[in-house]
Amino acid sequence: METNYFAHPTAVIDDGSEIGQGTKIWHFSHIMPGCKIGENCNIGQNVVISPEVILGKNVKIQNNVSVYTGVICDDDVFLGPSCVFTNVTNPRSAIKRRDEYLKTHVGKGASIGANATIVCGHDIGAYAFIGAGAVVTKHIPDYALVVGNPAKQIGWMSEYGNRLTFVNGRAICHESQQEYILENNVVKKIK
Repeated sequence: METNYFAHPTAVIDDGSEIGQGTKIWHFSHIMPGCKIGENCNIGQNVVISPEVILGKNVKIQNNVSVYTGVICDDDVFLGPSCVFTNVTNPRSAIKRRDEYLKTHVGKGASIGANATIVCGHDIGAYAFIGAGAVVTKHIPDYALVVGNPAKQIGWMSEYGNRLTFVNGRAICHESQQEYILENNVVKKIK
């Protein structure tokens, strides 16, 4: 059977998963049934995509990442090496809680750094930037830059991934020249 995506011979692709055209799945990764992976994604080595996970287009997942049931990633999301999502807030080995999985939504263009942990039930806004090793325990707004354990917001990021400096409620990304406004602790790009 011919596919429109690439999977390394060591990757395991379960029946019942949907994989978009141009996607690449690398060594020892496991794509489980019922997940939907968009076009032109790159799934690194030793990645687990659990049942019913949804990945948009152009999602980049680095090595050793676990994306568990309940996670939805919009287009252009970046998941750094060894970051992890959870799906139960109070796991116990002897107690089954599959009917208690909480959802986590990662907005368009967001980046999650290496070794970050995303505690389930907390959404990450569009173009947010989660620093390496951060532990996310609450909702993260669009364009927010958060670091630490627990993650705390220390600034704002542009769609190009550059830190924004607001003066009188306005900032310009030095790389893209896109302009942003900050009002009532909400950042928006000026069209």
